[in-house]
Amino acid sequence: MRVILFGASGMVGMGVLLECLDDPRVESVLAVGRRPCGLTHGKLREWLREDFFDWSDAGDRLADLDACFFCLGVSAAGLDEAAYTRLTHDLTLAVAEALLVANPGLVFCYVSGQGTDSSERGRMMWARVKGRTENRLLAMPFPSAFMFRAGLIQPLRGVRSRTRLYQALITMMMPLFPLLRRLFPNQICTSASLGRAMIKVAGKGWPGPVLEARDIQAAGGQ
Repeated sequence: MRVILFGASGMVGMGVLLECLDDPRVESVLAVGRRPCGLTHGKLREWLREDFFDWSDAGDRLADLDACFFCLGVSAAGLDEAAYTRLTHDLTLAVAEALLVANPGLVFCYVSGQGTDSSERGRMMWARVKGRTENRLLAMPFPSAFMFRAGLIQPLRGVRSRTRLYQALITMMMPLFPLLRRLFPNQICTSASLGRAMIKVAGKGWPGPVLEARDIQAAGGQ
């Protein structure tokens, strides 16, 4: 499987990248981002760029890919709906459209969020925008597209968040995560189970297009 991964320098993307590099089913990973991910590996190529809306300069870099693992995202905190829509919905769709042209057989895996509003009419702005993004991706003519609503993610294998406050919260919660995963199986998964689930689902599919945390743990293990 030849994978293109967005967001490898972030906590979620790094967790997925580590699983890709360890998994024999993954032949190569093209990591696209604004900053280096900090890893060197025989499977890994990095492509650093600032513009994620215009892919006219991509040449053949987007060709010959089997799956996209889209782990890029921003917090809605401090953003109005127009700004959040541009950085969440519009950016994601620009990437998806470019990939679809270059790889009509590509499987698109999108890290969404628990509580995403598929109706696009709810009170929570971020949930409406995420729902709109999911719906547009699912309507595109990919052979398969899967939405991973991971909920709270426990980072493993030394993966850390670049957001200090979030990392401090994660550090305090670490001893409680095993218990929390048992008590709230549809709200919490690990970065490792998310990565393994994306690899498995991209290769073998899943009964439905939306995976909640419980599905992610079933597909990727603990």
